[in-house]
Amino acid sequence: MRFISTRTHGVLDYVVGALLIVVPYILGFADGTAAQWVPQALGLVAIGGALMTDYELGVMRVIPMPVHLMIDIGSGALLALSPWLFGFADKVFWPHLLVGIMEIGAGLMTRTVPEDATGVTGGRAV
Repeated sequence: MRFISTRTHGVLDYVVGALLIVVPYILGFADGTAAQWVPQALGLVAIGGALMTDYELGVMRVIPMPVHLMIDIGSGALLALSPWLFGFADKVFWPHLLVGIMEIGAGLMTRTVPEDATGVTGGRAV
């Protein structure tokens, strides 16, 4: 059930990537530990991946959309599990868990083929 367009997914990539970089400062866990650097590193990965994905908002367009979505699912799983993997769940876990689950969901619900300018996906009407 893939109902999120690749264009919408691209917007989410850039917005969520930027939020992952700044949210440790906003929510008060920018302390130099894994609680801070895991979301920041994954935010950079999200933005870098978006820039290189073959979809409407990509710049270099070298990563196929299905590969991008698999990276998103893996990144989301790492983010969601990071509080327990890196031992900071006693301090903060909700932002990591919720955004990670949302990233997994977006990876599973986004179309794998970008639309062309006429609204046609992969050579057939949607």
